[in-house]
Amino acid sequence: MSRIAPIAALLFLAALLQGCLVYEYEHEFWLRVDGSGTVFVTGRPGLWAAFKGLGRPDALEATVTRETARALFERSGLRVRRVTLTRRDGRPYLFVAADFDDVNKLNGSAAFPDLKIGLRRDGDRQRLEGTWVRPAATPDPAGGDRQGLMAVRLHLSAKVYEHKNAVEGVERGNIVAWRQDVARALDGRGLEFGASMDRRSILYSTVGLFAVAIGLGLGILGLALYLVFRRGQRRGGAVDPAADRPNDGSRS
Repeated sequence: MSRIAPIAALLFLAALLQGCLVYEYEHEFWLRVDGSGTVFVTGRPGLWAAFKGLGRPDALEATVTRETARALFERSGLRVRRVTLTRRDGRPYLFVAADFDDVNKLNGSAAFPDLKIGLRRDGDRQRLEGTWVRPAATPDPAGGDRQGLMAVRLHLSAKVYEHKNAVEGVERGNIVAWRQDVARALDGRGLEFGASMDRRSILYSTVGLFAVAIGLGLGILGLALYLVFRRGQRRGGAVDPAADRPNDGSRS
């Protein structure tokens, strides 16, 4: 018993630390099976400059702003939902949420010079493959911006059959994520990601299963009602044998 308690405490602490994990630069996609979806990008201004070429490192506050970020995404054909400049531990972070119609069109666009991504049909499945890599011509950030982790997270609307080296595997059925050190990414090390998923959305499959279940239930109910009705007909149409005897006036 004395050994189990410390082990349980360590496991709890590990889970707590994992749940508190934060990223200095993150792309989070909510992707539908037709290729449309929403992307959330969060990062320190210096990393926006280093990975997306937004603004200048020597004038981050003046050039990496909500206005310039919105213009960058709209110029790439996305519909911007929200742009926010927040602070964490006293440091600024720029957040953008935007909708897109085709994830394939994000590849190499003005808002995603650091992204190579493709969604294609693969038999009766779909395959998503991509790489995040720093563009060659972007400026280096300040020394403090080399610390921490970056991540790519995908929320897929279909069942995931396999993935390419997702850090935690498939989470909650349809979430896959990849991460690496910011310093490695700034040094040009690409972050590869990929997954194979169903061509039907989880919602569509669930609705289909419910429809089949309802159909079977109604069929069984209909059959039961039919059998009851037929049985009632047989009983109602039964003939009393005494009623067919001729009345000869005799008495027993």
